[in-house]
Amino acid sequence: MYRNKTKTIQIGDCVIGGGNPILVQSMTNTKTEDVKATVEQIRKLTIAGCDIIRCAVPTIEAAFALKQIKEQIAIPLVADIHFDYKLAIAAMENGADKIRINPGNIGKIERVKAVVEAAQERNIPIRVGVNSGSLEKHLVEKYHGVTAEGIVESALDKVKIIEDLGYDNLVVSIKSSDVLMCVDAHKLIAQKINYPLHVGITEAGTLLSGNIKSAVGLGIILNEGIGDTIRVSLTGDPVEEIKSAKLILKTLGLRKGGIEVVSCPTCGRTMIDLIGLANQVEALVADIPLDIKVAVMGCVVNGPGEAKEADIGIAGGNGEGILIKKGKVIKKVPEDQLLNALREELLHWGE
Repeated sequence: MYRNKTKTIQIGDCVIGGGNPILVQSMTNTKTEDVKATVEQIRKLTIAGCDIIRCAVPTIEAAFALKQIKEQIAIPLVADIHFDYKLAIAAMENGADKIRINPGNIGKIERVKAVVEAAQERNIPIRVGVNSGSLEKHLVEKYHGVTAEGIVESALDKVKIIEDLGYDNLVVSIKSSDVLMCVDAHKLIAQKINYPLHVGITEAGTLLSGNIKSAVGLGIILNEGIGDTIRVSLTGDPVEEIKSAKLILKTLGLRKGGIEVVSCPTCGRTMIDLIGLANQVEALVADIPLDIKVAVMGCVVNGPGEAKEADIGIAGGNGEGILIKKGKVIKKVPEDQLLNALREELLHWGE
């Protein structure tokens, strides 16, 4: 797949842009001031596969907490700043690897300059974030509503403010809850700048609707070769964001590794609890470091044929099941032993 070759940016010990692998981000939903809870959540996210984590910094206490948090985590830390420029500076002084701001919300140019100078002194990247929900009134009027063109113009204006202050260590983010508007905006901005782009569908929703919106939007954008980091924004446990983001990248062929589980949709021939079995298999393989495909099929009639593209699979029958490798039945076991039989095969894979 063609990848838009953007500028290379260093965030902590991670490098994005320039054709480097697309990294997965999430954001904590703990109070950043609660160091213990925040560190605990970041560690869970790291285990799930999060590459970069962002924390809200709404108070000076939150900014100070970053120092203790940073000492206890293993991935780069981004500070999310909305209005107070002093919090941006304090966040950088306390170890933030990157800050996220909207220069338009920071206020006077002197305040933006102070933030930029603090970032420049430490060579800390600034993520310039623009959200369709807070698009400036004059751009809404100019384009007769909230549009992709307006979002892009707003982002370019913010980028220019920082460039004019002599700094170009930037990442750009333009988000909308309107999936197709977000797609159009990314296609437009990719033609106009070479900064790395952080991509996501904002306010995507709950686990079901959020995943569908994000999969469609991110799928189209990433398939255009656009995007250097991604976040699947879900109303729920941030760990679910990581699972979804990794699966989107794997589906597009942009990330390898980890077991892929495929399963049939069930039908009248199904004689086992296929839904429960498929969920158990997903949980089983989550921590097994193999780059293979596992199939879970509901019947022994079509199971072997449908599973032949998988490396290994299981199919259920009436009280019993079969174990399949590359479309060939290798073992028949009682239904209650099917999961364990699969587990043993995976644990001894390649021996």
